[in-house]
Amino acid sequence: MYWISKSIHNLNRLRRNFIIFLSVLGPGIIVMIADNDAGGISTYAVTGSKYGFSLLWIFLLLLPMAYFVQEMTVRLGAVTKRGHAEAIFDGFGPFWGWFSLVDLAITNWLTLVTEYIGMTAAMSLFGVPPLFTIIAVTAILFAIVLSGKYWTFEKLTLFFCAFNLVYIPAALWAMETPNAPLWSEVLKGFYSPDIGPINTDLIFIILANIGTTIAPWMLFFQQSAVVDKGLDIHDIRFGKLETLVGSLLTCIVAVFIIIVTAAVFYYHKPPIIIEDAKQTAEAIVPLLPFGQGQLARKFFAIGLFDAGFLGALCISLSTSWAVGEVFGWAHTLNKKVKEAPWFYVVYLGMLITSGAVVLIPGAPLVHITMFVQVVAVTMLPASLIFLLLLLNDKSRMGDYVSTRWENIINGSIVIFVIIMSSLLGITTLFPNIIK
Repeated sequence: MYWISKSIHNLNRLRRNFIIFLSVLGPGIIVMIADNDAGGISTYAVTGSKYGFSLLWIFLLLLPMAYFVQEMTVRLGAVTKRGHAEAIFDGFGPFWGWFSLVDLAITNWLTLVTEYIGMTAAMSLFGVPPLFTIIAVTAILFAIVLSGKYWTFEKLTLFFCAFNLVYIPAALWAMETPNAPLWSEVLKGFYSPDIGPINTDLIFIILANIGTTIAPWMLFFQQSAVVDKGLDIHDIRFGKLETLVGSLLTCIVAVFIIIVTAAVFYYHKPPIIIEDAKQTAEAIVPLLPFGQGQLARKFFAIGLFDAGFLGALCISLSTSWAVGEVFGWAHTLNKKVKEAPWFYVVYLGMLITSGAVVLIPGAPLVHITMFVQVVAVTMLPASLIFLLLLLNDKSRMGDYVSTRWENIINGSIVIFVIIMSSLLGITTLFPNIIK
């Protein structure tokens, strides 16, 4: 009887914990899935076509990096009940507060341009003109946040997150092409890669992958989302768990995108170098068996559009939250337009101005996409240092201050990012230093 009673008790506790987890689920999943945005899809596609599976090992580093960076925002938001921008102003004063806000606004705006590039490119594969795509998408993105309830936004966004998984079947088809390698070659990309000579292009690609997996806007978005959702100290454990799930999902999807382009383009005879996700979708059609090529093309287009859509939604919100926190405006999705007008003005303004850039004739859209990923990672160290210092403030965090091991891990991440950004700067200024 004791065994039965204990089993029932454990089942009830498991069911209760699962229900709590579902109620907490949202910010971590959304921020990590949205991290595979339009610029990220293009970055992964180029990585696979240029380097095959040889850079898959990066994601063994990026998975824990993404998790440990984002879990800090869960703790900081749940304990302080303040967004990231407000926390920086309170902790470091106006100078560094304005520095971080301007840094975020510029990086976010540039990244938003890449999201519109991705969405217009995806819809052009279905014959939809860019102008129509930009107008329709901007209207839909604005409509999603108009409900006046955070929970409505979250449910809709989680629905769109599911479309990010379309790259998995595309990868399975790609590995069936005549020239595709065995799955054992994919595994070697994790533990025994052949990356070739270290040069500026390799460093640029590695940095672009880091920049699209860990970006400054993610810190601001998740912490503000935790506050807007109303998560508390007792939710931290489950918030960290769903952030881990989100980190796994974003890295898995990224790996499958690289598998697609590596299998189809890198191992093609001769190899095919692509420049963005749209070109991937178009070039993949004749290389897969009849029917699968067209399906893969549609899947890539749907995935690319969804990635840009989620990215635009979350990046615009992270800016609105941050600006509202700094200026003291109402900054929550739980208020309607009349109650928080400037919050929605900033959100809509970011969308309209960034979308307009895509319509400029002759704009170097491909170069903008790759450049933005690197800009993001070069600006990341400052954001991470602020976050580390805030998490070590005993008066602010209490019992939830970072432990020694957390500081060692997070400090190592900051040092790694600083080294990689510095290396990019050196190789850009002195291109012949590494050959």
